[in-house]
Amino acid sequence: MSRLSRLVRSTVCLPIAALTLGACGTTTVSSPEDTAADASSAISAQCAEDSTATSTGPVTITDGVGRTVDLDHPAERIVVLEWQQIEDALTLCVTPVGVSDVDGFSTWVSSEKLPEGVADIGTREEPDLDALYATDPDLIVVEAFTADDEIIAQLEDSGIPVLATLGARPEDPIGNMQDVFSMIGEATGRTKRATQVLDEFDEHLASAKKEVAGADLSTTDFLFFDGWVESGTLTIRPYTDGALFTEIGKEMGLTPAWSAEVEESKGTGGVYPDYGLTTTDIEGLTAVGDANLFYANDDGAGSYVEEMEKNDLWASLPAVQEGRVHKFPPRIWGAGGPRSCEQAIDAYVDALTAA
Repeated sequence: MSRLSRLVRSTVCLPIAALTLGACGTTTVSSPEDTAADASSAISAQCAEDSTATSTGPVTITDGVGRTVDLDHPAERIVVLEWQQIEDALTLCVTPVGVSDVDGFSTWVSSEKLPEGVADIGTREEPDLDALYATDPDLIVVEAFTADDEIIAQLEDSGIPVLATLGARPEDPIGNMQDVFSMIGEATGRTKRATQVLDEFDEHLASAKKEVAGADLSTTDFLFFDGWVESGTLTIRPYTDGALFTEIGKEMGLTPAWSAEVEESKGTGGVYPDYGLTTTDIEGLTAVGDANLFYANDDGAGSYVEEMEKNDLWASLPAVQEGRVHKFPPRIWGAGGPRSCEQAIDAYVDALTAA
């Protein structure tokens, strides 16, 4: 199962919860020439100002699952099948010719905007191969955990180079995010841009850590979570050790409240250790004591937030009673690249340093 599958809950192809995937089926694809022309005409303000050089020589990369990928020159027409890597390409000022789930990315990821004209090639689990190959890519970027992942073998049969990025590394989620970003930068000749962006990320995190250290916090304990409602049942999904947003909080001086002991007593078995995710119910939140609470924004009728706030147990939590519950801004992707992570950093800082 892919990262999107694990991070996302979907019903009848409609998004629910803040980290949600929503595309089903395939779409009509423009010709490769039209796609490239349309995509190249749109660029972010940051990329319009970018002056970093793009390399042109041959590229040899050991990818995230240990495969060697050889390119005669940096890739120029890439297809990308996962949302972090789509975001990464755009941050590197590389517009893919095709991506998975255009509507889902544009709905739930706000750190980068996908230009018009990029072809939708279906989902990660079931890409529309006709649509994919119609974009005439010179590199396909996927996510995997092992070199024998089915998607790699399926795509390699085309003769087009396939770059597999590692789906997750729970012992170092920030490091994995950075490695994935750097790998895509190397494959596209954008290593200098990648270095610049990662330096900016490090500076952003260091500055945020100082701001949080100067805040008057009653506790540094914290929990980030999201959730969903299915068949009338409210499920809460805590982000534990190994989750990207939890690691960001730790780097800022916060202490995860969802411990192994809490998991044993309150977890309900939905643990995805590769991603640091578990599940519980509203009662499970009582186990984190006085911890500051942060949660993904899912406003709207029938949302998990609406159901959660109706519950008497929610109202009894110390963080709720003391005004230490913080809703993240909408559309911050919880498994994103450097720019999404900077959005999460800002959300933490804004919440913890508010007067």
